[in-house]
Amino acid sequence: MDVFERAMDFAIKAHAGQLRKTGNTPFILHPFEVANIVATMTDDRDVLAAALLHDTVEDTAVTADDILATFGPRVAELVEAETEDKRPDMPSEDSWLARKKESLVTLEQTDDMGVRQLWLGDKLSNMRSFYRLHQERGAKLWDTFNMNDPQLQGWYYREILRLTASLSHSAAWQEYRWLVDQVFGEE
Repeated sequence: MDVFERAMDFAIKAHAGQLRKTGNTPFILHPFEVANIVATMTDDRDVLAAALLHDTVEDTAVTADDILATFGPRVAELVEAETEDKRPDMPSEDSWLARKKESLVTLEQTDDMGVRQLWLGDKLSNMRSFYRLHQERGAKLWDTFNMNDPQLQGWYYREILRLTASLSHSAAWQEYRWLVDQVFGEE
């Protein structure tokens, strides 16, 4: 098995039984969607593997050392660039803004196109979910999230749009921009 196939198996096991916050959807569908989106921008197997693994350290018992030992330094670096410090000693709603600001600094400072592709794939997947929920529930969609202020959510997703503008030629970025405008309003 190559790195992508191993990552697929690993992610399925790591996310077994998890559901998305937005409903009863099996969580593993999100990393698969992210990998599919990223595959429209690159065929780099390490980046595609990281797309499958991007939430394992943040949302499962998997550690950064597990990723490094199993998949090597390149995949580990990519996953780390997408992993937030969840601050287990604080309520999620209290740490949300600090976590988002820190993660945006990571994205802003990277010259790694793989990191940007991974970020765009992840956030486009999220925006697709937000759009569907926005159509169904309107502003009530934010009630299921740690940060239920649509203004702050909009700020965060617009910053990602700005920081991934080097990918503006891609269909993924164009779709992401459209969805941000639909959910948060055009600027």
